[in-house]
Amino acid sequence: MGRPKQFDPDVAVEQAMQVFWRQGYAATTPQDLVDALGIGKGSLYNTFGSKHALFERALCRYRDTQALALVELIDAGGPVKERVRGMLLMLAEMDLADPDRRGCLAINTAAELAGTDAVAADLVRRMLDRTEEAFRALIEEGQRAGEIAPGRDAAALASMLLGTLVGLRLLARVAEGPERLSRVIDATVDSL
Repeated sequence: MGRPKQFDPDVAVEQAMQVFWRQGYAATTPQDLVDALGIGKGSLYNTFGSKHALFERALCRYRDTQALALVELIDAGGPVKERVRGMLLMLAEMDLADPDRRGCLAINTAAELAGTDAVAADLVRRMLDRTEEAFRALIEEGQRAGEIAPGRDAAALASMLLGTLVGLRLLARVAEGPERLSRVIDATVDSL
């Protein structure tokens, strides 16, 4: 009979997510993970199998927390354009307030691994698809409410919002202040 685990795997996945988010996949070593999780290498590999398997679980944890929180903001009540503005402003402010300027783990992963890691690329693609679908539903809600012209292509507007979100998250990593991000947000909302 094996010894009982001395750590909570769910907590370990959360801690690993933070390491990957701060450092990226390639720059994170197994030793970095062992140090952050406070476990031995044997426990790391026995529990998660590999660094990549742990990364996949961390990316799924990110999806289940961060990405779903975004969808909840989109689904909140109130005028659609104000929800879009509020959600984009909240993300910009959150990114600017982060001293590590980590940005979005999903977008960082796409930039780092999309051409070399099909599993990670697929996970990110599905997260972005989910976000874009939530944007499309929001646009259609705005069209039904008369806030957005009914003749506008809801799918195209949703894709524009997704592109804006991705761009904002990247810009925030190097922005010296909120001015440029605010201009992008204002222009995006005005274009709806």
